[in-house]
Amino acid sequence: MKLLHVFLATTLILLSLTACSAPKQDDHVLTVAATAVPHAEILKQVKPLLAKQGVDLQIRVFADYVQPNTQVAEKNIDLNYFQTRPYLDAFNRERGTDLVIVTGVHIEPFGAYSHKYTSIDRLPDGASVTLPNDPSNNSRALLLLAKHGLITLKDPSNEMSTLKDVTANPKHLKFRELEAAMLPRTLDEVDMALINTNYALAAGLNPTKDALLIEDKDSPYVNYLVGRPDNRNDPRVQKLAKALTSPEIRAFIEQQYHGAVLPAF
Repeated sequence: MKLLHVFLATTLILLSLTACSAPKQDDHVLTVAATAVPHAEILKQVKPLLAKQGVDLQIRVFADYVQPNTQVAEKNIDLNYFQTRPYLDAFNRERGTDLVIVTGVHIEPFGAYSHKYTSIDRLPDGASVTLPNDPSNNSRALLLLAKHGLITLKDPSNEMSTLKDVTANPKHLKFRELEAAMLPRTLDEVDMALINTNYALAAGLNPTKDALLIEDKDSPYVNYLVGRPDNRNDPRVQKLAKALTSPEIRAFIEQQYHGAVLPAF
């Protein structure tokens, strides 16, 4: 009997220690990974809207496009907000993840920039051009160049075109592929860089004024709030999705970014 009492006492102590060490899940907290501009800025506008509904929105800012997806897939963070459907599809395919779209929020017209030239017509033969190296943004850059006649692609409608699909390059452009976040830093070294709007804005560029080429308002590259199959329908997630597509956020996007970022709802 004495041994039984000792066993039960030890078991209770172990259970108590386990309970103390286990992380406490706060049902009111919702974590979202985002790039700084404009995603985190938009989320900061949403934060007080969610607070009124009992949700504590916590924003985690990342400088790259890989970790936000990795952290959500590994359940370290609930959601992310930074990417387009082609990028998400490519990431899921290459990494074996099953991240899902919750809702579309905005469009960032992709642009080509230069510190050396003020017009695309002045771009010289043999100009050096930097592009994003991830598959979806790489093809997005190529599609923009093709639309304006700088290159010809095998299939101008293929959203996953690569440099291997370039069938004509009349200006003999010399391409270099780099991490998307690095592209603004190349502007003093190259003739032109094709830059995602979030990184262009962060670098002090104004897409509507500074871009030599830019996608039009009908761009299919919507930026999405992304989660997992297990939390897509979570009430907190749905509250965030509704807030991100509210009249208040539409007004903020239109007033803050003056066409450099466009509501997609």
